[in-house]
Amino acid sequence: MSTSDVLGPGAAGEGDEGRLPVPPPLGSAAIPQQPDSASRIGPAPITLYDVARMAGVSIATVSRVVHGQDRVRESTRARVREVIEHLGYVPDGAAQSLSRRRKNVIGLVCVERLAPHQYDIESMSLLFYDEILRGVEARIRDNNWSLLITYLREENLIDLARLQSLSGKVDGLLIGEGIVPPTDLARLADRLPIVVVAGDPAEQDVDVVTADNRSGAAALVNHLVDDHGRRRLFHVDGPPSAPDAKERRLALLDVLHTHPGVELIGSHTGRFSVESGEVAGVKLIANRKTLPDAVVCANDQMAIGVLQALARGGVRVPEDVAVTGFDDIFPGGLSEPSLTTVHQPMRLLGERACARLLDRIARPEIPPEVELLPTDLVLRRSCGCPPGPGARRTLAPLREASGEVASHVSRGRRHARAKSES
Repeated sequence: MSTSDVLGPGAAGEGDEGRLPVPPPLGSAAIPQQPDSASRIGPAPITLYDVARMAGVSIATVSRVVHGQDRVRESTRARVREVIEHLGYVPDGAAQSLSRRRKNVIGLVCVERLAPHQYDIESMSLLFYDEILRGVEARIRDNNWSLLITYLREENLIDLARLQSLSGKVDGLLIGEGIVPPTDLARLADRLPIVVVAGDPAEQDVDVVTADNRSGAAALVNHLVDDHGRRRLFHVDGPPSAPDAKERRLALLDVLHTHPGVELIGSHTGRFSVESGEVAGVKLIANRKTLPDAVVCANDQMAIGVLQALARGGVRVPEDVAVTGFDDIFPGGLSEPSLTTVHQPMRLLGERACARLLDRIARPEIPPEVELLPTDLVLRRSCGCPPGPGARRTLAPLREASGEVASHVSRGRRHARAKSES
């Protein structure tokens, strides 16, 4: 191994360009050439040796970069990553291609969104992804498949490099809600089967399984406006990167468009955490003279935060202000007052996404598809409905009701039938 590739004691950053061999430019003849289609059975896999040769480093250095280990100069690490991306190298892919055997392992990539003062127990990773995980396990446990789980921080773009390493250890990946940009998703989908859980329904290159957020959010806002006469709305939005938040926001705007007498008097962008809901509630109390009729929150945790802030400020819910959430997590039914929300089938999301991934692993040629799972409107006290266990209404798909669903058939969009969750 050349010491020019790896940092030794006292060598941090000194002359790394001078001691490294100069690699050939990307796109040159140094790229491993594939044999003629007439002389081979299948395409020759890109190997660790190919990356090392093109980057001008040792295979040990490439291995350190792939596995995120220390003692590699930053300039070398950057060059190796560039070559990996250029060649489309998947770690461990050579062994997989040569053996032609499956690993019987799938990966689940979860999103970790942390607020500054958020308790771990409040994290969406323990509320949303716990249900997703249960659904995935229900699908794979009888098939002798295993599950590899990792969490990526939303703002940490360096974490995306970890997906390259992870992709070589599994037969396919389930990726959570908007953590990977579309261009990177498309590249990953060229290497191995991908299904996005709670992703953007407009995604073109990969399979998406998500709740019908648009129908659920529209039904909830229509209930506030038509059944309770709320006219001045305030919106507590979710993170801009979250596809669920985007769909729920668009549904709110659609309802406002069809109800000229209803106005959106303000909004606050939160992080799907109780704390960000509390911040929104404090913001409302500071302008008590212009309180809205209703606060529409993009998820239950933020709605619970709003309820807490309003209670501390002496604002009565629902007498003065109605509050609604989305997701139907367990704490929402225990809040005071109990929270009106939309139930999305989180466990079923995991089951359907896993089923689709296993299908794609078995049949990689099938076209990408978007599957929308139905939601339920859960009516409790926080919107002004009478006390009690709460009514539950299964919602028809909004796009079907408006006759638009036919326009999505060519994209492989379909609505799933409602199914009880165990």
